[in-house]
Amino acid sequence: MPPGVPIAVRHSSTQKDPRPRDDELDLYGITHPGLVRAENQDHFLLCTIHPQVVVHGTSLPTASELELRGQRLATIMIVADGVGGSTAGSRASRVATEAVTRHVASALRCYSTVVTGDDSEFLDTLKGVAIEAHQAVRSEAEAVPEVAGMATTLSLGVVIWPWLYTVQVGDSRCYLFQGGKLRQLTRDQTYAQDLVDQGVFTKRDAMHSPLNNVLSSALGANEAVPEVKRVDVRERGSVIFVCSDGITKHVSDDEIAQHLAAMSSAEQVTKALLDLALARGGTDNITLVVGRALRRDAA
Repeated sequence: MPPGVPIAVRHSSTQKDPRPRDDELDLYGITHPGLVRAENQDHFLLCTIHPQVVVHGTSLPTASELELRGQRLATIMIVADGVGGSTAGSRASRVATEAVTRHVASALRCYSTVVTGDDSEFLDTLKGVAIEAHQAVRSEAEAVPEVAGMATTLSLGVVIWPWLYTVQVGDSRCYLFQGGKLRQLTRDQTYAQDLVDQGVFTKRDAMHSPLNNVLSSALGANEAVPEVKRVDVRERGSVIFVCSDGITKHVSDDEIAQHLAAMSSAEQVTKALLDLALARGGTDNITLVVGRALRRDAA
């Protein structure tokens, strides 16, 4: 059974504030080595960030009953797909995921500027987070000769209500399903996609070109060029879908949209899409992370 990360959900309509509470989030992530490769080079992380009070000493007899965790600041969704052989690829994606998580979690001051309407500092911070992860992967490769040349993709989604910020390096993807339509928010950083952008290739050409599997940017590679985007996700029922290319090699965007439109839960839809990719050969590692804020009752 591949590892999954569930977060319990209870549906509620008593809160007037449109900002979803923690127990109104439906989040799930899953990863699988596929049916061809012996190892899994993908890593993912799904978490929420909160301010927290840690009591190191007190005379209060009821300190354990205090509300010590503050309101959620952000929701983090990460998928990293390693490159460079079994051990190296897995190590690169792990190092990058850990580095991104540390740096995003430490950017607490930036979250308040987003809420007040000025996110320029936060956008710069997100680019810096990707560059820090890039440097962490390169430093690890330089320190350990047997993993020289390792690299990884990164698709990062950070939700600070009501905005979703995406950071992209490589060809893992972040999608948004909203209003019945699926949008790919990230751009594949491959040589084939570069030729599509230049008008040399059509999308069909790119799909069938060997350059479609050659990254033009990756964490740990010679060049890492993070691309950052912001979209509004305040509409309840909007679904954020982050995945490695182990899914998109076997499942079309139309099929992803159909599954997201009919989903009963984040856990159900991730497992259904994983099963579909495996049924079609599972030629690569497969990782999916899904998140949404549930719709509230009309009352």
